[in-house]
Amino acid sequence: MLDESSATHLARILAKILGMIQPPPDRDGSDDPFAQIGDPFLAVADKRRGLLAVAGAHEYDEAKTVGIFHVTDRARRRWVLGSQHPVNAMAFHPTHPLLFEGELLLVHLETGTVLSLIEHDLGRQVLGLEWLNDQNLRVLMAPPDDWKDRKAHVEGHVAVVRRADWTAIRAKSLTGRALAGPRVPAPRPDHREAARQAVARLASRRKTR
Repeated sequence: MLDESSATHLARILAKILGMIQPPPDRDGSDDPFAQIGDPFLAVADKRRGLLAVAGAHEYDEAKTVGIFHVTDRARRRWVLGSQHPVNAMAFHPTHPLLFEGELLLVHLETGTVLSLIEHDLGRQVLGLEWLNDQNLRVLMAPPDDWKDRKAHVEGHVAVVRRADWTAIRAKSLTGRALAGPRVPAPRPDHREAARQAVARLASRRKTR
């Protein structure tokens, strides 16, 4: 039987393994809710729910940290997540409280539960995500192996994944066949400046309040 301290420590370890870290709430107005994100690389807003997802990188690393913030409540931090692959794309579901990001991690925004959807243990680097409607998600992925492939850094594979109910999808349920698609041009745009400006606006609004 674990004592309370050991159980808490074990829970934190398990949360990190699952790629989910729930930060403590802001103690006062002087705390910086964006501190854990690092340098913002990508920012995506869900205006209907008043949320902003920000992917950031720490020194000498790629953008593998994602923070989800309430922008209508003093930019209060809600979740902080880790990704195995660099986060090049994020997309909020049009109607359900879900966020898709990075290596196709599905974040349930009401509980903070994180599912890795790609069956392969190494996952895939996702370059683009676009909801065509409530059921169809367009996914653009980097080629699975860029060794000796000169075009791998400027091209990708595109697929449309359809699920009748994305809230019921299971972890590791997207197979290679489900993600198979034609190879297309896939430039890697730089979203850093727009992300930095989005975070700066929220930080400025928070200081004003």
